[in-house]
Amino acid sequence: MSQSADGASLRPATSRPQRHAGPQIDHRKLENGLEIVVIPDRRAPVVTHMVWYRNGSADDPPMKSGIAHFLEHLMFKGTKAHPQGEFSQLVADLGGQENAFTGHDYTAYFQRVPREHLAVVMKYEADRMVNLVLSDEVVAPERDVVLEERRMRSDSDPAAQLSEAVQAALFAHHPYGLPIIGWRHEIETLQREDALAYYERFYTPENAILVVAGDVEGDEVERLARETYGKIPARGAPPRRVRPQEPEPRAHRLVTLSDPKVEQPSCERVYLAPSVRTAEKGESEALEVMAHLIGGGQTSRLYRALVIDRKIAVAAGAYYMSGALDMTRLWVYAAPAPDVSLEDLDRAIGETLDEFMRAPPTEAELARAKTRLIADAVYAQDSQTSLARWYGAALATGETIEDVSGWPDRIDAVTAQDVVDVARKWLDRKRAVTGFLMPELAA
Repeated sequence: MSQSADGASLRPATSRPQRHAGPQIDHRKLENGLEIVVIPDRRAPVVTHMVWYRNGSADDPPMKSGIAHFLEHLMFKGTKAHPQGEFSQLVADLGGQENAFTGHDYTAYFQRVPREHLAVVMKYEADRMVNLVLSDEVVAPERDVVLEERRMRSDSDPAAQLSEAVQAALFAHHPYGLPIIGWRHEIETLQREDALAYYERFYTPENAILVVAGDVEGDEVERLARETYGKIPARGAPPRRVRPQEPEPRAHRLVTLSDPKVEQPSCERVYLAPSVRTAEKGESEALEVMAHLIGGGQTSRLYRALVIDRKIAVAAGAYYMSGALDMTRLWVYAAPAPDVSLEDLDRAIGETLDEFMRAPPTEAELARAKTRLIADAVYAQDSQTSLARWYGAALATGETIEDVSGWPDRIDAVTAQDVVDVARKWLDRKRAVTGFLMPELAA
């Protein structure tokens, strides 16, 4: 079980007979509202079975941060029909793997098993969608497990502490500013009643997406789904996800964290930017290409300028998190060379970005970036689990199968002017929070 960041920036080519074709996706829906996505993969007699719920940490109630992630843990505590540990033991006995993860916008559970055992994992997963049994005897110890997870992952890691502080500054109003695992003082208050209320609100068939990738046919998956998930009655309309939205930022913010455990200082800028769902037409794709041009590897503008030419950094890059239900983040980061201050490095980052806006990418640069993005997505189709994750995450954040299938061609359509336009619009310093991670504060 693990928490994860929301979404993925790469998306696989799929479905329709387009220039960049991929697997033929079968998309259906049961009468109780459960969506079904089937992704054929005939290379091995195995299947990846995933259930995605349209709820994540950004849907945690006020003062209950971490409840989505906590419930993810508690979903392994068993039902009346299948006591704690039985499902996991079954998957292990079948030679399979299982896990679960929570993001800002979704929670997902998956198993990878031989294809002939798909029906049995469906039966177990459908059972815990509606029949979870929780008692104080299992809830309290698992809360301690989550608190220990937070201590190991966040409280003892300076980089994680800085990341939480930066996100809280960037999203001062929107719940994306809350850590997925939750704040320690609020995790400590989570009770059995909180978990059950959250479970009853979100864990319903009309709020779920079943994704099956592997050696299966759509009709077979639908038949098995009807025999298991189809028996669960709908509870009405899916729950509405009403969230406070972030106001337009008006001032740059600087967050500094100093800790003696830090061996390599670092600098990051995180910009508030539109996601694939909230962006205007073509903007998300242009941001994807722009992030690759300025920070996608050793040929990028930042790496060449800071690491190769000026030799003031030992690493530099950028990353755009396109998949989100609401506004999202674009990172620019670098690690300084010895004797280079973070202030000087941050200034050099700004100069490099300004130069990028003045000097549009050449046709060769643009073509190379687009080819690499599309190629990475195509090569990633070799991973059955990655395919299942892409489609599940897309549908859970409001996208459609067609949105995913058309992504490569939309990337192809991005022009140099599109890239410059989104850079000038969204790489505005007042939209950013800068984070400095240092071994110790300067005297």
